[in-house]
Amino acid sequence: MLREIGDRVVIQLGDQIMVEDRDRGRRIRRDARDVYYEELPRGRQREIVERRDGTRIVTIRDSYGDVIRRSRFEPDGNEIILAYVDEDAFERDERDGYWYDPGRDLPPLVLAIPAEEYILDAEQAPDPETYYEFLDQPPVEKIQRYYSVDEVKRSARIRDTVRRVDLDTINFEFGSAEIAEGEVERLDSVAKAMEKLLKQNPAETFLIEGHTDAVGSDVANLALSDRRAEAVAQALTDVFEIPPENLETQGYGEEYLKVNVDGPERENRRVSIRRITPLVAPVASAE
Repeated sequence: MLREIGDRVVIQLGDQIMVEDRDRGRRIRRDARDVYYEELPRGRQREIVERRDGTRIVTIRDSYGDVIRRSRFEPDGNEIILAYVDEDAFERDERDGYWYDPGRDLPPLVLAIPAEEYILDAEQAPDPETYYEFLDQPPVEKIQRYYSVDEVKRSARIRDTVRRVDLDTINFEFGSAEIAEGEVERLDSVAKAMEKLLKQNPAETFLIEGHTDAVGSDVANLALSDRRAEAVAQALTDVFEIPPENLETQGYGEEYLKVNVDGPERENRRVSIRRITPLVAPVASAE
């Protein structure tokens, strides 16, 4: 661990620094009727979140706290597998300390589609169907294997295999992670697209990425961007009822500027959304 900033911790992973919420999974546990834990072999832990309607969210983490499996059990007992990774394959990739970026083994990404089909700016999306058709598209290259949610969060090369929506209609004030009054409604179209995708496959997983401009320290910007991602995810749940377990969040600070300027820039204070379902191998349901 490099530094603690409020409820965030900044850690070193190989040659990169990443931010993590100290209370990982807090959105999933919010308003739960009960939460309890079970210790498993090899240092793993199972977290069971019971909601008032009888739904249970079961998450298994490895000894490093990374999610290796997450399922939602409906009140009727039906299991929706939200994320799953083969533990043996995952462990074989732990070569550099405990983290090895699987994207290092892939060749450079060759984009065979126009840029506008790879990145969708929210200002160019007039309705929910535009978002839906964009997010419903497959990865831009063949997926070599399935990854853990944490691997996807930490590897830019892996994330780049799926398309990205830039929510440039929501820009944060300098140093703030609050969504401005009146801007929440701008999430309506993308939320409706998510809802349509979830009706077709309740195991869909979306990654909400937070970003900052190039002002301030790298470490502080990582924490700020992570809170921005969480603010959007929370709004999608609170206002539009997108289940929190279908939303992952991660802040990237100033590492991926949309406008390459070394200073204040509103367009860089943003969030992006990727549908990472094809990468984390969920199955719609299992017996």
